Parts: sequence; C-alpha cells; structure tokens
Amino acid sequence: MWRILYPFRQDGVHFRRQVQIGTYYVDFACLSPSLVFEVDGDSHGGELAQSNDVVRDDYLRGRGFRVLRFGNSDVLRNPAGVYEVIDSMLTEISERGALPTPNPSPQGGGEPVL
Repeated sequence: MWRILYPFRQDGVHFRRQVQIGTYYVDFACLSPSLVFEVDGDSHGGELAQSNDVVRDDYLRGRGFRVLRFGNSDVLRNPAGVYEVIDSMLTEISERGALPTPNPSPQGGGEPVL
C-alpha cells in the first residue's frame, strides 16, 4: 500500500497508518484534508461485518472525514486503479479549498483524533 501512497508524499500529502479516530482505528488517514481509507480483507464480506462497517463509516463521516474502502484484491491486483481513486478524491478536496498542510507533522507520536 505504501507504494501506492508514496507519490502523494511528493505533493505534500501525508498519510499515517493505524490512526485512532475516536473509538476506532483506521487503516490509513490523511488528517489534513480529513480523508481515511480502509483496506478490507475477506472478513468484511459477511453481513455483520458490512453492517459494522456502515456504522463505522457513519461515525467517521460525522466527524468530517471522507471514507474510501478498498478490497485487498484491489490493492494487490489493481494498484493503479486504487491510486486513481485516491488521486481523484484529493483533487476534489483540493478544488473545494481543503488543501493538505505544507509541512506535515512527523510520523507517530500524535494524539488520537476525537
């Protein structure tokens, strides 16, 4: 996944892994501009898991985050497509005026987002 995200770092977009947002941990987050994405494995295919994902996504959206979900197979078999989806979302956010910070904070050591 880091190979997909690396080019965004060149543009000043900083992703963190396993970020706590309230009571949840998200797989990847870009805190500015409030974008999270999850990489879902087979365990997310069941009805209960999907229902839990909806609750989780609603919670995150309620705190101002945009949520993207990708399956493991998408990340492994179609990294260019995953890149394009993330790039499109960041472009949309940028056009609306929510640009990433030019000097992102160092990785780790941050407080959980509430």
